[in-house]
Amino acid sequence: MKLLIISAAYPPMHIGEAMSTLYLARRLAECQHDVHILTSTSNIGSGDPQITVHPIMDTWSWWEAAKVRAVVKQCAPDGIVLEYIGLIYGFHPMITFVATICKRLFPQVPFVSRFESAFVGADPSTTSWISRVFRKFIVVPWAGSEGDVYGSGTLLRDSDHVIAMCERHRRMLVQEWAPVEKKLSLIPPPQYIRMSSNKDEEARRKGRELLGVMEKDFVIAFFGYLYPLKGIEYLLQAFANVRRQRQGVKLVFIGGKVDLVAGESGNSYANRMSQLATELRLGGDVKWVGGFRVDDEEPSLCLRAADIGVLPFLEGIQLNNSSFSVMAAHGLPIVSTRGPVLDPQFVHGENILLTAPSDVEGLQRYLLQLIDNPELRAHLRAGVEKLARDWFSWEATINRMLAMVGKKGQAEILSFTDSTLPSHF
Repeated sequence: MKLLIISAAYPPMHIGEAMSTLYLARRLAECQHDVHILTSTSNIGSGDPQITVHPIMDTWSWWEAAKVRAVVKQCAPDGIVLEYIGLIYGFHPMITFVATICKRLFPQVPFVSRFESAFVGADPSTTSWISRVFRKFIVVPWAGSEGDVYGSGTLLRDSDHVIAMCERHRRMLVQEWAPVEKKLSLIPPPQYIRMSSNKDEEARRKGRELLGVMEKDFVIAFFGYLYPLKGIEYLLQAFANVRRQRQGVKLVFIGGKVDLVAGESGNSYANRMSQLATELRLGGDVKWVGGFRVDDEEPSLCLRAADIGVLPFLEGIQLNNSSFSVMAAHGLPIVSTRGPVLDPQFVHGENILLTAPSDVEGLQRYLLQLIDNPELRAHLRAGVEKLARDWFSWEATINRMLAMVGKKGQAEILSFTDSTLPSHF
């Protein structure tokens, strides 16, 4: 089956959506499907011979809709998947009408919109008045105004299936256009890094050598890109308090700066956090591993070396947080934060510990509990491993997506073709 994935984010771009698109394409290719990627000009990919990359898009504006149409027509795919978040398309509305474009070309070809976020869509304040006029008087009359929403255009109306990655996003999409509920599925992102070939004690030893920490040290890991809303400043403050009370505790940041962020730049934020660590006099007890290439196994080894993970997000943990799925794949007991909408899959005290966002005292309290209580760590580890099996399995994700485009039952190949993955990830 020939599948076309449309995504403005793809390697070598450094952003979570690029990694997510790559790993989705790889898993589909491993199921013996002919996978094509339509992406931006600078995103040439990572050299995967089984994936055909079309890096031809410059601005994703109205004037490039003809490029999208041409690639779709040339590929004549059996199924189309759109990776959507307004940020990677420069918040331009053109891409929000791509489902309509594709359905006009191939009415019977299933179109799936995978919403990376439900609240970062097209934004009229970022486009010119000419673009807004073109949308209102040319595009909307052509596509039909019923079911048109500015942030998502006609994606909710004309997609055959819509994927939300967490409960909060699902609710927002239904609120945006209520009829979408009958074709809306909740599928969180599986982990997207190369899992270390070494496991257990050997992986832990290698990871600790990479980090330069001793076996007796207690290692706390943060995984993910560094940008505002990650709450790193509160983690650093909590760690400073913990460090005064416990000896041999290390904090490791695994992840680099992101290419695209909203608001304060990732570079500025990362530098500010490094300066804060210096002001708190944390010295060598805080380690910044930095970014990594697509197929590096060092991040996985570093996570194998850790004793616990912490994700102090300012908006709270959600199923769509790929940083969590990566940590869960490594079986780490995790401390995070509770946001305005908590997915019911997260159970405090069973598969995660939750405190309020920006709560330095809460983070400090749970870090100390986990340092002092190996039984609690073992209990949370068992819970997070079950959560990973139930909700972050690549096999289940691929099977569900293949069902959406009309083909079932080939994802079992994943367990046998990728020796770097445990059988259930």
